[in-house]
Amino acid sequence: MIKKYFVLLSLFFFICCADDNIKSYELADQWPSLPNDFILGNPTGIGVSSSNDIVVFHRGSRVWKTPMPTEKIKEKTILILDNKTGEIKNAWGSDLFIMPHGLEVDHEDNIWVTDVALHQVFKFNYTGELLMVLGVPNQSGVDSFHFNLPTDVAVSPNGSFYVSDGYGNSRIVKFSRQGEYLFEWGKFGTDKGEFNIPHGLDLDKSGNVYVADRENNRIQKFDSLGGFISLWQNKSIGQLYSVNIGKSENYLLGIDYVINENFIPVGSDIFRFDLNLNLKTRFGRSGFYNGKSKRYHDIQVDNNGNIYTADILENSLQKFRPILN
Repeated sequence: MIKKYFVLLSLFFFICCADDNIKSYELADQWPSLPNDFILGNPTGIGVSSSNDIVVFHRGSRVWKTPMPTEKIKEKTILILDNKTGEIKNAWGSDLFIMPHGLEVDHEDNIWVTDVALHQVFKFNYTGELLMVLGVPNQSGVDSFHFNLPTDVAVSPNGSFYVSDGYGNSRIVKFSRQGEYLFEWGKFGTDKGEFNIPHGLDLDKSGNVYVADRENNRIQKFDSLGGFISLWQNKSIGQLYSVNIGKSENYLLGIDYVINENFIPVGSDIFRFDLNLNLKTRFGRSGFYNGKSKRYHDIQVDNNGNIYTADILENSLQKFRPILN
């Protein structure tokens, strides 16, 4: 199915970037290389390690439904993929999660994930040893000890971290390296500094926080204390799912998802911004591919500028290589 999609998909996407030498991207049509008998569930989170491995959080045989299930997923939900071949180098995470969502790989290669059914945030080392858990299992709340369907994590170089919380709450919460509650900001709404499902977030080298405000279909930028700086409003009718700062620290990537009035998927776009949220380019459903529509849930870029996307419509992973001038 994935290979057929790759044949249909145009291999080249024109990108005109004023701030670097990238002129276009091409789809890596043989990536990933998963075993024939491997079933990839909804890939909801994607990250990159210091060695450029690709880390994927997926749902196995679990599908989204409400009320949420209570039993843990039996399959290994965290995959470590070789970034060149797409082969599985390691896998773990069975019998740990109910409804996987966000994933972050920090500067020490610790892997952070959120589970929206458990209302918890987990920190593991790279081989799967549990280091920290925040939130009360199966119990939602809005205080310093609880989350309500938390969506993502972003970790600063000093180890302090932010949690986007989430589907049930409309706030960003900051914690110390040790997991101590520091402060929070945000509430439900459409004004600056308000959220309607803060769905993903990332940090730049100055500590500014970029939030994918999903149902408001926009990206908001804050300083490290939660002070509002600016926003970018998507003109397309849809949802803004995730954001990611490039490893070169000079640009921001974002993804959206659009359906038509009959709820038929139109697809996702990939956006590239400078760090002041000035849109530089976009590609995806906007006239650049003829294959099946994609629903990108997360996006990542590695140390070489390759872009990776996690699609929950066809349960696929994609890699786009940059083509330089």
